[in-house]
Amino acid sequence: MSALLPILDSAFPDGGDSSLVVSSAGDWEPKLVLLRSNLRSLGKIVVAFSGGIDSAFLLAIAVQERGDDVLAMTAVSPTLPAEEREDCERIARELGARHIFVESNEMDVEGFYSNPTNRCFFCKEELYRVAWEEATRLGHSEVLDGMNVDDLADHRPGQKAAAEAGVLHPLFAAGMTKADIRGAAHALGLTIWNKPAFACLSSRFPYGTQITPERLTMVGRVEGLLKELGFRQYRVRYHEEICRIEVRPADLPRLVSEPFRTRVYTLCEEVGFRYVTLDLKGYRQGAMNEGLGLGSGTDGGEA
Repeated sequence: MSALLPILDSAFPDGGDSSLVVSSAGDWEPKLVLLRSNLRSLGKIVVAFSGGIDSAFLLAIAVQERGDDVLAMTAVSPTLPAEEREDCERIARELGARHIFVESNEMDVEGFYSNPTNRCFFCKEELYRVAWEEATRLGHSEVLDGMNVDDLADHRPGQKAAAEAGVLHPLFAAGMTKADIRGAAHALGLTIWNKPAFACLSSRFPYGTQITPERLTMVGRVEGLLKELGFRQYRVRYHEEICRIEVRPADLPRLVSEPFRTRVYTLCEEVGFRYVTLDLKGYRQGAMNEGLGLGSGTDGGEA
């Protein structure tokens, strides 16, 4: 069993999530050695880079091993909040990575915007199509993503799209878990080691609820305010007229205190919600997968 170490509150001066755990060096070090070796054996690389901890860690190690043979590619669409786009730019710059943004058109795909339970398949299919186009255009021979061992326990239809597209999963191949990735990133001094889990905004909608640019803007603006107010882990779930907000249980009292309560419900009403609710169960990944019997899920995206 992996030895897990808790991260202390002092690691989060902004009041962040102290529940994160990291693997001990004895667990992740041999896996990191294997990861580095595997990356050195590949041709020129395109990393599908979302800005999350998994793809950011993969990008960091790839750049350390391969330098300019690595290109980070971030797909841009209405499902990517402006704040996350800025994070992608900042993280890539910190890592010294070559980085491009490419337009993604999943909003034009019926299988995506109608939001079936395998929505993520259509999103990833479009992502990998764009990634391979860029790889081919620029003379890169491999496309990589940040899938890790823990993702096997999740409802992740996008894995099928990755397999069909011939995308490689170096973190998974090296046997790395989420705790390994955070532990190695922390030990290597990477600032992204404790970045909260994030998934694209499409994961905020119950399956079967149509996804539109306008609705994405609604949840994106409210989440942007929660981030501005200093909440670290949150989700804004769309239920037609109802906005259901998830924050960490420890943050529930803060959210209902003033001036936070008034600022949040005022913006919710401004963007078009009629009712604003606070989920007493608190933030949890994959809340929209509850009841499907498909695994806990991580919002159908990178956690």
